[in-house]
Amino acid sequence: MENLKGYLKFKKTFGGIIRTLFRVHAHGTENEPESGGLLICANHTSLFDVFVLGAVLKRPMHFMAKAELFRIPVLRRMVKALGAYPVDRGGSDVSAIKKTLRYLENGDAVGLFPQGHRNKGVYPGDTEVKPGVGMIAYRSGVQVLPVFISTKNYAMRLFGRKDVYVGAPVTREELEFSSGGIQEYERAAGIVFDRILALDPLRPAEKGQHGD
Repeated sequence: MENLKGYLKFKKTFGGIIRTLFRVHAHGTENEPESGGLLICANHTSLFDVFVLGAVLKRPMHFMAKAELFRIPVLRRMVKALGAYPVDRGGSDVSAIKKTLRYLENGDAVGLFPQGHRNKGVYPGDTEVKPGVGMIAYRSGVQVLPVFISTKNYAMRLFGRKDVYVGAPVTREELEFSSGGIQEYERAAGIVFDRILALDPLRPAEKGQHGD
């Protein structure tokens, strides 16, 4: 990983602070593969989701983060220390996708949010999921690690408890790829997000798979 020393220093310095301030409780961290390219996918409710994941997961990781964050001096330093790199969400950012695939090919872990943007106070299963995670999983062939960040009313608050649930990795075979294409990417993204939603202990009883 690029700037591994910086990442480890940041995690050592701020990991405990983040877990304390956000009252973070981790579950299932034994499911995180110790090596090999890995795509880490989680629901997204807050700007601080990146920091919570970085504090909980064992492996150093890169994050695809919106370009706007890199224009804020304090946040720019923090997200760069966490291995983040910018992506232009207004269109297809080819350079960011190529960088993601390169990291995965090198055996690194990369964090992505399938929803594409934050959805505060909304049940994640009622939000749109982007096909990008399916495309990257297809082109890289790596496992996908589903993670659910559980908060009260699906909104992150300082000092409010956060439970982070790490599920078993989703294999390429489970994503049912054949020849690629947008329909397969969309289906694969749905499969991944369903695995994320399945980790939600507070999921409404009437809610099933994504889109139900």
